[in-house]
Amino acid sequence: MSPRAILHLVLHLLVPAAVARLGWRPRWRFAWGIMLTGLLIDLDHLLACPIFDPNRCSVGYHPLHTWPAVIGYLALTAIPRTRLVGTGLLIHIALDLTDCFWMKFF
Repeated sequence: MSPRAILHLVLHLLVPAAVARLGWRPRWRFAWGIMLTGLLIDLDHLLACPIFDPNRCSVGYHPLHTWPAVIGYLALTAIPRTRLVGTGLLIHIALDLTDCFWMKFF
């Protein structure tokens, strides 16, 4: 696994933790756990062939990484009961976009 891929995976754990600490301080562990459910959208990678391609940008390619899905994730943040899930999903997409940027320009 490349250093970029390892960093990408680590960020998928650390960024939600940092957001949880900042935004939900009294219950940050609970918030972090809920936000980590955003990792489940990577199950849509199982629909691709090959399942993993280090040179493929997942945003816009996989069904749960499309812009209509992102609009749904934004909507989830407007509802208090689903705000943490929506936040986790948006963090996931933002990190995947960052990875796409790095892939293209570096």
